Amino acid sequence: MTVHALNELLLVCSLVLLVAVAAVRISSRSGLPSLLLYLGIGIALGQDGIFDVKFDNAELTQVIGYAALVVILAEGGLGAKWKEVRPVLPAAAVVSTVGVGISVGITASAAHYLVGLDWPQALIIGAVVSSTDAAAVFSVLRKVPLPSRITGLLEAESGFNDAPVVILVVAFSAVGPVEHWYLLIGEIALELAIGAAIGIAVGWLGALGLRHVALPASGLYPIAVMAIAVMAYAAGAMAHGSGFLAVYLAAMILGNSKLPHWPATRGFADGLGWLAQIGMFVVLGLLVTPHDLIDDFWPAVVVGLVLTVVARPLSVFLSLAPFRVPAREKVLMSWAGLRGAVPIILATIPMVSGVEGSTRIFNIVFVLVIVYTLIQGPTLPWVAAKLKIADDDAEADDLGVESAPLERLRGHLLSVDIPEKSKMHGVEVGELRLPAGAAVTLVVRQEESFVPSPATVLRRGDELLVVATDPVRDKAEARLRAVGEGGKLAGWLGTGSAAGASGTPRHPAPPRPAKASTPGGSGVRQAVKPVRPVKKLGPADDATTTGGTNARRQ
Repeated sequence: MTVHALNELLLVCSLVLLVAVAAVRISSRSGLPSLLLYLGIGIALGQDGIFDVKFDNAELTQVIGYAALVVILAEGGLGAKWKEVRPVLPAAAVVSTVGVGISVGITASAAHYLVGLDWPQALIIGAVVSSTDAAAVFSVLRKVPLPSRITGLLEAESGFNDAPVVILVVAFSAVGPVEHWYLLIGEIALELAIGAAIGIAVGWLGALGLRHVALPASGLYPIAVMAIAVMAYAAGAMAHGSGFLAVYLAAMILGNSKLPHWPATRGFADGLGWLAQIGMFVVLGLLVTPHDLIDDFWPAVVVGLVLTVVARPLSVFLSLAPFRVPAREKVLMSWAGLRGAVPIILATIPMVSGVEGSTRIFNIVFVLVIVYTLIQGPTLPWVAAKLKIADDDAEADDLGVESAPLERLRGHLLSVDIPEKSKMHGVEVGELRLPAGAAVTLVVRQEESFVPSPATVLRRGDELLVVATDPVRDKAEARLRAVGEGGKLAGWLGTGSAAGASGTPRHPAPPRPAKASTPGGSGVRQAVKPVRPVKKLGPADDATTTGGTNARRQ
């Protein structure tokens, strides 16, 4: 490639990205899933499109799709909240394995008996479309106010079920039929176990290192986090395990480890996730030939109808039968089994393997994804409203806490936002009962900052700067989160979660404001003194804790 060709490529790519970013705005206003707009951009660029770009490299598309999926799974894992996933983890595991098997069998039977495909092709289609798409689920569900138990289950399922589905598609696309099904099931179990072990190990070691090594620049933390997540995928895949499961688990551990400069890391991962989605969908749109889709339109509609109305509901209801999940929530989860780029990417595997009829498989999957994403995505809020399933307004919002390590001072700056529904509203600073060695040193309220006293009453919307020495950093954050969930009585009579999370007693001692709550407490004043550059204590997703000028005083 010459420099001139590189310049042209960069110009085209930048224009495509700008159009895709503008398309997100259109998507948010119209309710259309953004993936459809990205696919439309690729189709407009490709064959039968405005620019008539010839692109038929299925192998390159598969490589790009795998790389993008790794980034998307990493971003999804980083955003998954362990307190939401933990209660539904067994249910998610069953739905993403047993439920996938049920869905594959029913969908493959429909493709064989109703559409007339041979069994090898029918099994491939059944496996390809039985995986819910992480990108579609993550992007849609975070805009729908559903209870955390539902969003946690759906997000965990979409993160987990890619792994067994990839194994099935590769097995069905191999030369010759599957002779021993029990060997295939054993292989799936072994690969999942290897991937899970590697993902947990890499995530835990990575989080341990990042929490104890103060990097010289805050911008290095996001890079390190994504590098660790990608390393988990590569290590899992090279060990003949499930790399997709490894990257999701590693990212989930990292995302729930209270790493320094976390909002910056989440913003970086979110941007990479958007870039991966845009690139993946545009390339998939380039690969398809629109005029070839006409003959496979109705077969795709038939297979998709069976998948949506029969296979998905049965897989959900049968998989969740051992668990106490209300029927209306099962109905919603049946309708929320969104498909996206993952099935289309998996449909390139038989094309690369040279499976007979692989082009038709790709076309059927492509049409199925387009049609049913267009139906399910925009109607999901309506279905949730009809089923009278909504987020519980009484549940307290989680505090946004950002940490910035102070290596020379052996301490941490904690930037804390008090959200709208937090039970920290109305609590006095002295009633926080922070451990000795931690203190609220600054409060920002309606763009005015002041040094609080023990009697200062905190309000929703306040932003706090808490200084904590290294030994009590975790206890201080756990105490703040507990008060946000349970109010000033957190730790008393089972209220809140301070006792279990931070190691503080169930009935803590009376507050000691002179040492724990005032800037002049023992040892704290010296730690605060050098932190003059701290200025911005913005919302949790955008806050930074370094740079700027001195905070304004009241």
